[in-house]
Amino acid sequence: MSTSHEKVETNIGLMIILILFVVSLGGLTQIVPLFFQDSTTTPIEGLEPYGALELSGRDIYVSEGCYLCHSQMIRPFRAETERYGHYSVAGEFVYDRPFQWGSKRTGPDLHRVGGRYSDEWHRVHLINPRDVVPESVMPAYPWFETTPLDASTIQKKMEVLRVLGHPYTDEQIANAPALLEGKTQLDAMVAYLQGLGIHLKVRR
Repeated sequence: MSTSHEKVETNIGLMIILILFVVSLGGLTQIVPLFFQDSTTTPIEGLEPYGALELSGRDIYVSEGCYLCHSQMIRPFRAETERYGHYSVAGEFVYDRPFQWGSKRTGPDLHRVGGRYSDEWHRVHLINPRDVVPESVMPAYPWFETTPLDASTIQKKMEVLRVLGHPYTDEQIANAPALLEGKTQLDAMVAYLQGLGIHLKVRR
């Protein structure tokens, strides 16, 4: 006579259902409590949603696939904190949709790159990385310097983000297109990079 365990093992459909149930239960047990912890949903002190220029730069960062070679997540290991600075905390990513944590470091982590180099360094590096880092394998982006920003969608983006909980004011949204006038993709990328990780600098 077969046992109940054998019945489950020989019934593929039942086995799949039970596996999905257990995996779902385990996932929910780990994930759901995070939505009720203030430390994961409350911005750290001084953190503001991206301004119009920084938001445009972030969109370029995503569209160019920069996250495929750069992470934005410093783990709490001495080797990483000594090189990059304070480890990343959840409250720093409240206004990141989607998160840019990444999973590979062909290039260095960028989470605390803000203020580490000058604007001019970033400009040269983006146009031709080899001019400042001869061994770099990063692609060049010379068109950033001559491509103007498209301001036609910035207000809609900010309105959508406000619905999702970003505290943009009516004034900020109304003034956004003017802040992008005469700006290039290079300006936006530099602004975005210079704002990364600047609100939590103290090393552990």
